[in-house]
Amino acid sequence: MHVDGSVSGNAEMGMSGVSGPDTVAAWARVKRRLRAELGEDVFASWFARLELVEVVDGTARLTVPTRFLKSWIESHYLDRVLNTFRSEVESVSRLDVSVRGPSAAVRPATSTPKTSSAASPLARLQAAGNTMPSHGESSVGSDSETHPAPRGDAGGDLNGAPLDNRLTFASFVVGRSNALAHAAAERVARHDGQGALYNPLYFHAGVGLGKTHLLHGIGHAARESGRRVIYLTADRFMYGFVNALKTQNALAFKERLRAIDLLILDDVQFIQGKSIQAEFGHTINALIDAGRQVVVASDRPPTELEALEERVRSRLAGGLVVEIGTLDEQLRTSILSARLAAVQVSHPSFEVSPTVATYVARAITANGRDLEGAVNRLLAHATLTGAAVTMETAEAAIRDLVKNREPKRIKIEDIQKLVASRYNVSRSDILSERRTAAVVKPRQIAMYLSKVLTLRSLPEIGRRFGGRDHTTVLHAVRKIDKLIGEDNVLNDEVELLKRMLQD
Repeated sequence: MHVDGSVSGNAEMGMSGVSGPDTVAAWARVKRRLRAELGEDVFASWFARLELVEVVDGTARLTVPTRFLKSWIESHYLDRVLNTFRSEVESVSRLDVSVRGPSAAVRPATSTPKTSSAASPLARLQAAGNTMPSHGESSVGSDSETHPAPRGDAGGDLNGAPLDNRLTFASFVVGRSNALAHAAAERVARHDGQGALYNPLYFHAGVGLGKTHLLHGIGHAARESGRRVIYLTADRFMYGFVNALKTQNALAFKERLRAIDLLILDDVQFIQGKSIQAEFGHTINALIDAGRQVVVASDRPPTELEALEERVRSRLAGGLVVEIGTLDEQLRTSILSARLAAVQVSHPSFEVSPTVATYVARAITANGRDLEGAVNRLLAHATLTGAAVTMETAEAAIRDLVKNREPKRIKIEDIQKLVASRYNVSRSDILSERRTAAVVKPRQIAMYLSKVLTLRSLPEIGRRFGGRDHTTVLHAVRKIDKLIGEDNVLNDEVELLKRMLQD
């Protein structure tokens, strides 16, 4: 799909195009701005896997791993991406989004990608007000996982996504932050008694902390004991349901799901659309009522899944809800050591000194995915240059991981004080029940910034703003997000506040 930035385009650019390090740097700035403007959750959902291939004749060619992601970005964010890109590279007048292969590296396109069909089931759902997101997570101790695109036949969709053979309980590194989740996962997977345990079992955590690894581990162990298991990501569940409706196999879809012993569903926060949510809720209820096991993972607790109906949220919260915490230094060291040992099996000459390993484990604190990336970079350096991995080379290899993944920690109180100062009100005014326009606007901006710039949940933000309900915060976030897309002056004000808080 092409989107033109203007009628005139960029006629005087000719065939010069844009290429090289400048383009790469500009694209990195575009993604940083999108992350800051839209928030970590939205960015991780829709833009983390959006890659730039090239810029030629004013057209920026982008790729994503799934059709769902392509359609969602084209329908909801393409103009915003284009405008952000043009602010960095004026010669860009058009975007072209295509789907890359399931395991292929990003490479320059050889031909113009076809426009996605308007007659697809996705287009029909979106016309009816439903949404079809796609989002993946690579877990602790593994490479990034790619879920193959669903096949066209309903039977194929109902078989679920394949389990990654690398993601087993044996390869999962246990520490203080994930010990409870690991113990619950093993207990559920190996349960051979009547009925189900902790039903549903619900994991929630940030990106790269091991949710997907545990889900695959449960699936492997349960299948080894002869149980019928289906593992689905949210996008595969939605695609399967839509395809079943399209092919008039909805009954078969429901019966197939409800005849299994164990349903594993990943990234439940992306289940959207009234009919799909209803079917998801019915499926969960039917399985639990029949004594079948349900295991679910999300990036937030059930009570914060605002997009899901309250009945579904309540059902998910009725089992065992386990949070997987951040990785402490001891666990990061263990994960790093395990990964280095695994790499050395296939690369015996690859060696990393304990001093370098300790530095990497201390420097990278975000998640297991970044540790995986660090090991891959150190391995690339050793194999491509033939030189030993020193502290100097390690610092250079992981510099951007440390810099980009360690943003300044911003406190809600700091946001409230800065916004109050900029709008000539007091912090107590923002926390008060006053509803005058002079107070409501800065209060909503402060709530918006609190959601975008901190990891606090909506209920927690509400408590910090005078004990307000999370729905009040959600309304403020949505309102300001809409207004900054329409009002350039307000957008500039909010951007200035972001920079002041992040500096």
